[in-house]
Amino acid sequence: PTYGEHIAWSESSAVTFANSVIGAKTNREGGPSALAAAFVGKTPCYGLHLEENRVPDVHVDVRVNLKKLSDWGALGYCIGEKVGNKIPYITGVKDADLDELKSFCASVVTYGSKPLFYMQGITPGSEKHQLPKERIIIEDRDIKKAYENINDDIDTIDFVCIGCPHCSIKEIAEVAKLLKNKRVSSNTEFWVATSRLMKQLADKRGYTEIIENAGGKFACDTCMAVAPLKGRFKSVATTSAKGCYYSRHNDMKTKLGSLEECIEAAVRGKWS
Repeated sequence: PTYGEHIAWSESSAVTFANSVIGAKTNREGGPSALAAAFVGKTPCYGLHLEENRVPDVHVDVRVNLKKLSDWGALGYCIGEKVGNKIPYITGVKDADLDELKSFCASVVTYGSKPLFYMQGITPGSEKHQLPKERIIIEDRDIKKAYENINDDIDTIDFVCIGCPHCSIKEIAEVAKLLKNKRVSSNTEFWVATSRLMKQLADKRGYTEIIENAGGKFACDTCMAVAPLKGRFKSVATTSAKGCYYSRHNDMKTKLGSLEECIEAAVRGKWS
């Protein structure tokens, strides 16, 4: 989709990405309503399709240095928990790549509820709005607290999953680099969740062979948030704050960390 285009998407993190990063307009559709929109070529004109409902409500002043991908998930946790159903206008973030924004989108809507945010100087449309009067400050202690709330007190890891939302080819390349000449623990299952298209690209570039030779597996066109994992694993390590949220609903203990930490957990079967 393009900026300002009306679309009808389901899946909360994709909806948040479309509204915020692309600047398209969509509500949080369910699968059936999105499919119905595809059949008729129309979607109800309400909610976030209307410009008056896309005005930010709260200024979020971010005063932290985001060092790794999981920090973006922790930031999403902090903001989602604090703003709830309000639309945040975020300042203080200097730059962000698509993988970082993707991770943030998944987290902020999982722990909050509004699938739209503005990030000053980064997301389209942010220049049209003034700073809301209400202000929330996010500091290092908030990020630390987010990790403490998400991470359980465990060391044994029997499942590691990267790709919630789906891994980009850049992320798959990094996984392959970290797993080269290593072996996933016999007590741990390691998944890379991605789209079938990215998997085909990984095949051509040799990443799939490296990951599978190390004992890893690919899960295409699905992810840990919807996979039938309940009762299969007791603990999970992931770079995804959203993945941690849904894993707890599957009675799993969770660890949120960097890609390097997760790969180490997959190889050792333990969290360092």
